[in-house]
Amino acid sequence: MTRQSRLHALFAALFVAALVAGGPARSGEPPYVPLPGEIGKDVIWLPSEDVVVRRMLDVAQLTVKDFLVDLGSGDGRTVIAAARRGAQALGVEHNPQLVEYSQRMAQKARVGARAQFVQGDLFEADLSQATVITLFLLEEINLKLRPKLLGLRPGTRIVSNSFDMSEWVADGMATVSVGEGCTSYCDVYLWIVPVKVGGTWRLGTGELTIEQRFQMITGTLTANGKATPVKGRVTGDQVSFKAGDAEYQGRVGADGIMGTVKARNRTGEWRATRGG
Repeated sequence: MTRQSRLHALFAALFVAALVAGGPARSGEPPYVPLPGEIGKDVIWLPSEDVVVRRMLDVAQLTVKDFLVDLGSGDGRTVIAAARRGAQALGVEHNPQLVEYSQRMAQKARVGARAQFVQGDLFEADLSQATVITLFLLEEINLKLRPKLLGLRPGTRIVSNSFDMSEWVADGMATVSVGEGCTSYCDVYLWIVPVKVGGTWRLGTGELTIEQRFQMITGTLTANGKATPVKGRVTGDQVSFKAGDAEYQGRVGADGIMGTVKARNRTGEWRATRGG
């Protein structure tokens, strides 16, 4: 049974419990406390284990300069963990009870100034400020989000618990072991949003043609009437590729690509601008 089918089976098993436990509290009842299996708009809520949350933030290399957005934030644990590390963090959650609960937990953890929660649709969330996005959703939800994620600022880190992005192969992966305290859904995937470099570039007297598929690039470098195959990758706004025995590294900016090229133990500079 695949990870996805196991999670679907677990969600189904929790469905009945969620119907009973997920309703609004009545007057005089204790404050609402969520139970795994809460029914959501897109998925049934199942929390990431705390040890996995910590690894997700480690893999993202979260710092105090980051703005993290957790899509489908559930009980708020990922947002609160990020805020405890000094980052600004926002949780987007469709269930208003989970939003209210998360807000209470953030105040209890004394990180309310850095941990914010909003009730909303994860597909419509404003991600423009995000430098880190965290997910624990099904693969089909990830795929629906993928076009929006690929449109974010190059270098934005996307971290998912257990579910990948199909053809968009992860830039990194980690597994939290049983010995570290993880019992289920222990894989962590990382993607770094790549800058768009596909097309034709002018490089000195030559021409560089790039075909891009997510972070992987292929193409042709044509100079002095000779065409050389190109193969490489993009990491955020950084591009690297090989053309014959030459290794190119560069940063993609508004004015083009600038970087260094190394060939035959010699290093020089190179620059490329968008071609016709």
